[in-house]
Amino acid sequence: MTPTDRTALRTLVDEGNEEAADRLAALAAEDGDIDTLKYLIEAGNETAGDLLTELAGERADVATLEYLIENGVESATDKRAEIAAEQGDAVTLQRLADEGSKVAEGLLSRVIRESP
Repeated sequence: MTPTDRTALRTLVDEGNEEAADRLAALAAEDGDIDTLKYLIEAGNETAGDLLTELAGERADVATLEYLIENGVESATDKRAEIAAEQGDAVTLQRLADEGSKVAEGLLSRVIRESP
């Protein structure tokens, strides 16, 4: 897909076309284009949020996951909780659990049980 085609997709996204937003999100994810995915998230595209969560999780990119959480991407909360558990970060798990994450609650219990 040429840059012109992507520009056309962005124009359609700006006009509210969800199919164009999903397509642009898929292309951006393939390229690792975080800025475009953030643009789409801010435009309200859920697909972009889930795809960026996957990318951030693969990279253990905590800052991006926190950005996603702040922007209401639920899948990012679970991924952030998994990373926090791997790091033994009970404070972050508690915060996520307090914010309503059942995954964080379960992982927090495990981290507490396994702590020395």
